[in-house]
Amino acid sequence: MLMAAPRKADRIFLVYLAVLVIFGLAALMSASSPAGYTQYHDAYYFLKRQIFFGLIPGIVFFLAFAKLDYHVWKKIAWVVYGLSIGLLLLIFIPHFGRVINGAHSWLALGPISFEPAEIAKLSVVIIASFLLTREQRDWTNWQTSLLPILALLAPIFLLIVMEPDVGTLSILVMIVFMLLYIGAVPKRYLLVLGLIGVVGFFGLIIAAPYRTERLTIFLHPELDPQGIGYQMNQAFLAVGSGGFWGLGFGHSRQKFQYLPEASADTIFAIIAEENGFIVSIGLIVLILLITWRGLKIAKGAPDEFGCLLVSGIMVWFVWQSLLNIGATVGALPLTGVPLPFISHGGSALAAALGAMGIVANVSKQSEIA
Repeated sequence: MLMAAPRKADRIFLVYLAVLVIFGLAALMSASSPAGYTQYHDAYYFLKRQIFFGLIPGIVFFLAFAKLDYHVWKKIAWVVYGLSIGLLLLIFIPHFGRVINGAHSWLALGPISFEPAEIAKLSVVIIASFLLTREQRDWTNWQTSLLPILALLAPIFLLIVMEPDVGTLSILVMIVFMLLYIGAVPKRYLLVLGLIGVVGFFGLIIAAPYRTERLTIFLHPELDPQGIGYQMNQAFLAVGSGGFWGLGFGHSRQKFQYLPEASADTIFAIIAEENGFIVSIGLIVLILLITWRGLKIAKGAPDEFGCLLVSGIMVWFVWQSLLNIGATVGALPLTGVPLPFISHGGSALAAALGAMGIVANVSKQSEIA
């Protein structure tokens, strides 16, 4: 009896992803060269870091997770979730955590430094998918169905709030909300959760004066052009300078110490300045194509866990992308989240590639129309 040949990962998804990763490296090389030369006398300093601390480990994670049967994540969901909480707790312990710009975001374990929040995003996708498929739930009683799920997820949300990292918090909230929607949670519960989320968002803004100032500057960036509004105004200038065709690859003016975080949070502004409207729209289309293909993989998954797992990763990817791009063009407040696969950040790139490896594995078992 002949055995069926093992199926391969979805090629269209892999091609889209490969194009985005290559484009991201090229964009980072251009955007980071002035800062790299000024700070480290090496124009390729940030590109090298991205390759050695993000791309290489990310490819290892991608290949390993693409080979690992995704059902294993259901068996070790609690382990992954517990590890994520443990790492988030460590950043508040002296000699382990690093405070950068007033936030406890980085963890240093010997020579290795990374952001546990990036691991937290994947762990929330895994544990939420597991909780929604662990047993048949009676959604007519929210106290025995929905409340336990929210209570189990609460610790990781609280730790992210304590950092504080509102950008990551919004990503986790969106992941959980959309997974609850896909998991057939009654719409009335989702409406209540949505209202609670809006109230909580404004509560976080009121609780911290600097967030109130950021929101005010978002609505009126002209009020403080040399202070809080400086980064936003410089990003607008970069995007506007690019016009339809752009100034040409490598010819950005704003990356020469004018635009803060040109290789990280606001790298999309440099892309728009150098490559213009056409390439910028093309990048957004590519992001949407990856999301669309990922959702097709989720729809064709052989079980609900696979569907939720891929859907959660796609929500993470597209929402974080829209947060970053929206902030750059003034459609959303600045949150400091990186543009996936493009912004400088080894932790973010490695975690994102690992997550996409899981999508690739599910695609091997999906029926994609």
